[in-house]
Amino acid sequence: MENTYGQFCTVARGAEVLCERWTPLVVRELLCGSKRFNDLHRGVPRMSTSLLAQRLHRLEEFGVVRRNTVGKVWEYSLTEAGEELRPIVMALGHWGAQWIGSRLRDDELDTGLLMWDMRRFACIQEFPPRPVIIHFQLRDARTRERTWWLVVARGGGRRGRSVPRRPGARADARGGCLRARLDRSVDGRSHA
Repeated sequence: MENTYGQFCTVARGAEVLCERWTPLVVRELLCGSKRFNDLHRGVPRMSTSLLAQRLHRLEEFGVVRRNTVGKVWEYSLTEAGEELRPIVMALGHWGAQWIGSRLRDDELDTGLLMWDMRRFACIQEFPPRPVIIHFQLRDARTRERTWWLVVARGGGRRGRSVPRRPGARADARGGCLRARLDRSVDGRSHA
């Protein structure tokens, strides 16, 4: 009876699978297109890799996630049951945006996650065919997290990458304030 409510109620049974700490965020990452373990971890950077592996295994056991070998690596994807969680995760994100909003504490200002999210939601079709580099100097971020580059390039099935070190080319554009970017990120537009 470990980690169960001990009830036949379907809400209780569903919560036993989906409501363990970090699990909704892992599902969010899968809904947003992350497939490989390292990409999933970039979306939940404060989660330990061993706990991520446990959550993925549990979701696989319940038929929410499937794991396939692609070349020499594992890729994770949602099953039909996992895809049916999309409106639930979206609703949770909308609820959080409406009722909690951007009331973030300083320890919740995760620059790496913000940049990962910006990379994920970049509208590739809006960019020119050549790689575009956007340099972010986030004055209000923690000292070691103030400088980032977002590299957006079409092709190769990649959406782009965010890196905390200079990519070796001149920036095409610049961006600046962490709180303002986070406020835009949680205003209801980018949840899953």
